[in-house]
Amino acid sequence: MITFSILIANYNNGKYFKECYDSLISQTYKNWEAIIIDDASTDDSVEIIQSLIQGDSRFKLYHNTTNEGCGFTKAACMEYAKGDLCAYLDPDDALYPEALEKTVQEFFDRDDLVAVYSQMMLCDEDLTPERIYAGTKQIYNNRHFFNCPIQFAHFFVFKRETYSRTTGINPNLKNAVDQDLYLKILEQGEAKFIKEPLYLYRLHSNGISQDKAKQSAKESFARVIHDTMKRRGIKKINNQTVPEVFTCSQEIYQLLNYQTNKMHRLISRIKVTLDNI
Repeated sequence: MITFSILIANYNNGKYFKECYDSLISQTYKNWEAIIIDDASTDDSVEIIQSLIQGDSRFKLYHNTTNEGCGFTKAACMEYAKGDLCAYLDPDDALYPEALEKTVQEFFDRDDLVAVYSQMMLCDEDLTPERIYAGTKQIYNNRHFFNCPIQFAHFFVFKRETYSRTTGINPNLKNAVDQDLYLKILEQGEAKFIKEPLYLYRLHSNGISQDKAKQSAKESFARVIHDTMKRRGIKKINNQTVPEVFTCSQEIYQLLNYQTNKMHRLISRIKVTLDNI
């Protein structure tokens, strides 16, 4: 039976963790573990998490002695993971009850997949569903795909064996950690899209992806894309030269402007359709 590792990097999200925890113990697929690493929280996260998970051996809680940041903590989660499949769940978010079961089934059906991802439901601060994130779709995966503009985010499930063939999560990243992971995994094979929300994403003022951090995230994502171009040996994009050294985010995003035009998107949709026939 396929085993599943849910990876949770926590920092000061104690007040939201109960809903995250409830969504895990409500999963219809039971063969899972949850790896939780607290990144030296200054709230009562550790006490809340410990009180909830006590007596349940599926949960493993670890601690950073000092605050290390998102990249370091998410990379550390993978060091403890033992599951065949892995996925990150933010401690302020939650999963639908059949999220693991439906994802596992996709891997059963297709041996060639390295990842499966779904739609996500955007929620208010109380985790009340508001709307499905509209950007998620089946991608056409090639060496010039950089998920920019974003076409998938949560819920992204990948094989642990695939991860071991990559350089892994960059522990120095503070933002765009997931984007870095997605691009590395996609270099190893194909991903399947589940056209159904399996992930509840909480929108709130404390989230690291909210407005006050968007510019920093945009800069980090541009660096991730540039690193990816270099790793893939791409010298030119749409007849434009890829800079040898990163200087500014705008320079990187301008290289990808062509991917937003209607003709490029139409061609990509046709390629996806042909692949699925």
